[in-house]
Amino acid sequence: MKRAVTILLALCMVSACASTSQGSGANARSGPLTTTVRGDAGFQQPSVQNIDGVSGLIGARAEGLTRHFGDARLDLSEGDARKLQFASDQCVLDIFLYPLEPGAAPTATYVEARSPNGGAKIDEARCIRELGGR
Repeated sequence: MKRAVTILLALCMVSACASTSQGSGANARSGPLTTTVRGDAGFQQPSVQNIDGVSGLIGARAEGLTRHFGDARLDLSEGDARKLQFASDQCVLDIFLYPLEPGAAPTATYVEARSPNGGAKIDEARCIRELGGR
């Protein structure tokens, strides 16, 4: 019985390693983090989004974003990463903040917008305009 449990645990560990290595390619292409590790152990260099309509947000800190849009509907932190979410009846805007170098304050590096009804992707610049600012 003990041997069967050991084999089962080993298979689970191999399966977990395989699924995370397959997922890294998709994250590097469409997600806010790349898989490149720089000098400090555990630090991942974020991808900085460069699309029309978001350049005014990219590089902003959380304080500036909340001054512009008001209180975030959602404010999540995990490690040195942070996600702020702003929403209206027309759209939901997720802004991902990551430090650009080890020990730096997180700044906006990636923005995603979607419909509040069904979650279909919508134009980020349109959502930013819709949310306006204060």
